[in-house]
Amino acid sequence: MFNPRIRFARPTRNGPVWVTESLFPNYLFVRFDWRTSLPKVHYAPGVSGVVHFGTRWPSVPDAVIDELRARLGPEDVHLLPKEFEPGEQVQIAGGALHGLSAVITQVLPGKERVMVLMDFLGSQTTVELPANSIVRRISR
Repeated sequence: MFNPRIRFARPTRNGPVWVTESLFPNYLFVRFDWRTSLPKVHYAPGVSGVVHFGTRWPSVPDAVIDELRARLGPEDVHLLPKEFEPGEQVQIAGGALHGLSAVITQVLPGKERVMVLMDFLGSQTTVELPANSIVRRISR
């Protein structure tokens, strides 16, 4: 059984909040012989269905699962790093600019601040923000 999860900062009006979510919501990778065990798995408590396409029951190659495990590391939950890099897309969490998107142009480590470029009132503006007021944009 494999349920890769990630821990990351989600933007809220009160600032970033750390959350843990499944990398593939509502999906769990399990190994079983579908020819003999499909009814058992399909009707197991908590299972709403087994992925299929018509009469075809796909399988995920072991190499794909191994690659996911290698990229996420040995822990049950993969922590997305807090450090930011220039060029990263971020979202502002809390304050007057809450919810706006920006791109990091410079990391100011001594001050724990970042410079971001954002579209604001119809033009691109560079703003200096505390690093703890931004979160990575998670695309789904």
